[in-house]
Amino acid sequence: MNSCPCGSGNDYTACCEPIISGKKKADTAEQTMRARYSAHVKVEVDFIYNSTHPKHREGYDHKGTRKWAEESEWYGLEIVSTSQGGPEDKQGEVEFIAKFRDKEGRRSHHERGQFKREKGKWLFTEGERVKSQPITANKIGRNDPCSCGSGKKYKKCCG
Repeated sequence: MNSCPCGSGNDYTACCEPIISGKKKADTAEQTMRARYSAHVKVEVDFIYNSTHPKHREGYDHKGTRKWAEESEWYGLEIVSTSQGGPEDKQGEVEFIAKFRDKEGRRSHHERGQFKREKGKWLFTEGERVKSQPITANKIGRNDPCSCGSGKKYKKCCG
């Protein structure tokens, strides 16, 4: 089995390849996002360009995209969430994390991608980078119940 790079668990020839090759249209914004990731892995930069909305192609560097995709190692795609983007919708959002290694080292790209459906085709419009959230820890007060579940005050138990 030739597993699809998008992480669906399906065979590439039945998953993203028909969308990338134009034999099949993506039914959802998520399918388009998965195919765009797979296109990076397979260096199918024409699909990346063609699946970008025409009004959002300004500044697209075809040669640079190809070189970057060829020189990167791809570790996986995680779909965090989707909002709208279904077969009956006109727009949708896909939050994802793409993991890869480029000349700067191993990295994760976390983004909320916006998609618009026109003439039955899902197109990427723009993405908003999701910033990492700081890790927060709740401090236990001396007189709070102990977190071990003993029922004692923290200062008389594990504190």
